[in-house]
Amino acid sequence: MEIFDNIAISSRIRLARNVDGLKFFLKLQSDIEASYITNSVIKILEKFDVFNFFRLKDLPLNECNALFEKHLISKELIENKDISSVAISEDEKIIVMINEEDHLREQCLEDGFNLYKPYRRLSKIDDEITRSLPIAFDKKLGFITASPSNLGTGMRASVMLFLPAMTISGEIDYVFTECATNGLTVRGIYGEGSRAQGYFYQISNQSSLGLDEDEIIDIVSDYIYKICEQEKALRDRLIKNEHDKYKDLVLRAYGILTNCFSLEEDEMIELLSKIKLGQALGFLTISSNSRFQKLFYEGASANLKEIFNFSDEKEEKLVRAEYISNEVRGLVKRR
Repeated sequence: MEIFDNIAISSRIRLARNVDGLKFFLKLQSDIEASYITNSVIKILEKFDVFNFFRLKDLPLNECNALFEKHLISKELIENKDISSVAISEDEKIIVMINEEDHLREQCLEDGFNLYKPYRRLSKIDDEITRSLPIAFDKKLGFITASPSNLGTGMRASVMLFLPAMTISGEIDYVFTECATNGLTVRGIYGEGSRAQGYFYQISNQSSLGLDEDEIIDIVSDYIYKICEQEKALRDRLIKNEHDKYKDLVLRAYGILTNCFSLEEDEMIELLSKIKLGQALGFLTISSNSRFQKLFYEGASANLKEIFNFSDEKEEKLVRAEYISNEVRGLVKRR
């Protein structure tokens, strides 16, 4: 929904699948079984769009971490790098992780707030996978998964939200409580086990047993719509009641980012988030939201090292400061 574009950053559908007759990844009996899963998936995906395939054991650790920072793979996939692989579509919106917690973690990510769009796109691939492979399924329990929370459809529907007003006002605490009582969960910017940074939160269904895919999407979407309405109202209140306070906060962040000499990664995320808040409150203009959003991971340690081959942590901070400062100067203007 375009009216919530500066609140709902992205929508993701993830499906967990396992091959019947094979143990979960922790107890795979041999590399032969892991390779069978990988090779089977590669063959299936060749029928669709162009995918780039990576066996993680063939990638340097920094490159794996760079993919994680871009939200393309999980920490669990990196931890299993001896047997894990990933297929990434050319537009980097469809990802199939192989031998993560489950044998297959299929996911599709789209910009903005629309869970049906990634679901429709991913369903075509999932239909082919379930036709071509003996996927573990039980009539009562649905798809058999490593975690009981994924039994049923195996679906996790999630939306990445930018909630500065709810965070500043303390209303975010009620979101955590409401989610817990309504079968939803709130996570940080990098998903399960991660902390909230820069006002970013992921909200998703907690489990999928007893619900079909449409019901899960509708439940999550209805709650996200409510949260977006609340965030929008709270932003209006900030402007009305504390205009000067937040204009000062935003412009200080802009001043630091455009003039800093050294910059920590966590500080970068906080300052970029305040600039994003400044756009939402009307103090700043960002010429390209998609380009600006990429700075959050381009300035992260592993991706920064992929761009600039710095030698140590001190140099990393200097490189980050120069790179982010130049980008912000080009993308952001005061109103």
